[in-house]
Amino acid sequence: MPLIQVVLTLIIAGVLLWLINTYIPMQAAIKSIINIVVVIVIVLWLLRGYGIITSSGGINLPTLK
Repeated sequence: MPLIQVVLTLIIAGVLLWLINTYIPMQAAIKSIINIVVVIVIVLWLLRGYGIITSSGGINLPTLK
């Protein structure tokens, strides 16, 4: 996964999250849930993109020699 794609995705997700938090009126608890879900989805996307988590759900860890 190219680094520019990762950076652009993180910037876009951050701006969208900021816009939601700033301009859409809703309870603080709901905003917190949205923020947590977005962070979890981005972390899982990064782990899958770099091959640490496979599409089948298995975790690939490098072996230490």
